[in-house]
Amino acid sequence: MTQHVSPPRDGTGKAAPLDGPPAWRVRLGRADVRTLTLLGVLAVLVLIGGITQPDSFLDTHNLQLVLTQASVIGVVTVGMTFVIVSGGIDLSVGAIVALSSVWATTVATQEYGFAGILFTAIVVGVGCGLVNGLLISFGGMVPFIATLAMLASARGLALQITDGRTQVVTVPSVLDLAERDSYVLGIPPLVLVFAAVTVVGWLVLNRTTFGRRTVAVGGNAEAARLAGIDVRRQRLYLYLLSGLCCGIAAFLLIALAGSGQNTNGNLYELDAIAAAIIGGTLLTGGRGHIVGSVLGVLIFTTITNIFALNNLQTDVQQIAKGAIIVAAVLVQRRTASTH
Repeated sequence: MTQHVSPPRDGTGKAAPLDGPPAWRVRLGRADVRTLTLLGVLAVLVLIGGITQPDSFLDTHNLQLVLTQASVIGVVTVGMTFVIVSGGIDLSVGAIVALSSVWATTVATQEYGFAGILFTAIVVGVGCGLVNGLLISFGGMVPFIATLAMLASARGLALQITDGRTQVVTVPSVLDLAERDSYVLGIPPLVLVFAAVTVVGWLVLNRTTFGRRTVAVGGNAEAARLAGIDVRRQRLYLYLLSGLCCGIAAFLLIALAGSGQNTNGNLYELDAIAAAIIGGTLLTGGRGHIVGSVLGVLIFTTITNIFALNNLQTDVQQIAKGAIIVAAVLVQRRTASTH
């Protein structure tokens, strides 16, 4: 009796050609094209900035400012990428950043100095992530609804703590992080933190069991459960990770702005989602790229900087961002339909 042998399958579950390149090489090739495309877009934006405002845009201080501003939303985007890869969404990241920043800059907290501010920001961020994770994983709530509720609650609590006033930071060691004297080889400390978070995020997503489980849950949660993955616990961990990133970002924002405000982190959730999307992360889950997300952050931050230097209206800037998001989604759909 002749035994039937199934053809090998690639990462999408489709039969791979017997004489074609390995599936991993195909995926790597797509990632390289995507990364090169994003780098090309970033290079074009730098060229535009250099042509329109050669003295201002290419100035070292301005480029350092762009990287510093990208660091805060960039850390948030790394956490958001993990959540989206798992098939979830987190609309509360901006509100969590605001709540963490104001809780960490109260008079009582600042009495404990640098360590107290950092510890409080991270604990508040992780605590909010824990609530999101419990509601979604064990409460059965849809991520959109649970994180929307957290958005409203965190914003309200942040406003209550500050009573609408700005809380000025008086701890010199925190404020020094934004000073030029603290730069390492011309690189701001906030950018170094962003780089470290990016590297750790890439390693976790691409080189650990945790990352593989995240992709599996996002690709097919039921199949992941049947394969022995605790889907609920994995989702809980992911929202804890998102909250941790928000806490770190809140501390960076405190150092950058020198204050805590209930308006901090406004629209961070939209910027983080947009950066992840144009970086190649699927909103339906199952695929994501930390490097692409970071490039997406740099692209949006550069656009904002160019518009500011050229005194262009904010509404035009938002239209440009919207057009980039739509184009990125259309490219994703076209890519998915051809593979």
